[in-house]
Amino acid sequence: MRIRDLAQLTGNTPETIRYYEKIGLLPPPRREANNYRQYGEIHVSRLDFIRHCRNLDIGLVEIRSLLGALDEGSREGADLAHKLIHQHLSLVDARIKDLNELRRHLKDLEAHCRGEKCGAESCGILAELNTRPADKVPDQTPRSAEEILRAVSEAQRRAEDAAAQRKKEPF
Repeated sequence: MRIRDLAQLTGNTPETIRYYEKIGLLPPPRREANNYRQYGEIHVSRLDFIRHCRNLDIGLVEIRSLLGALDEGSREGADLAHKLIHQHLSLVDARIKDLNELRRHLKDLEAHCRGEKCGAESCGILAELNTRPADKVPDQTPRSAEEILRAVSEAQRRAEDAAAQRKKEPF
């Protein structure tokens, strides 16, 4: 099958398929006499595997290792797969913790709203955001708007860093 057929079948773009070939996640296709790429079932299988991993937010470096483990078919490969998934799960747990913290801080901020559409002078959220922070007590949930915003900013920065890392992996 040609690249457009493979792309349609697997839900990838031809550019993505070429990129995966370039970085070695896909074996090179055989070439027809006219130099067109000719893809087979192995390419479909690999692209399905890669898509499944990407849907689980697994990066291309880890996918390369998992594909190697799959190809190897050994106990060591299975152990590597287990270890990679365990590490990925730990990262997901950390992100969930950060997002729950962000949610708690936003809920705290939201609690300052009286549910009325009011001007800036009487808006509880704006007033709280404009409050001068009290001295922060170690290991205490942030109570001032500045502490909440600092925590929110830090969680957003981490999320943006993670998104930027994923964007470096073009597909």
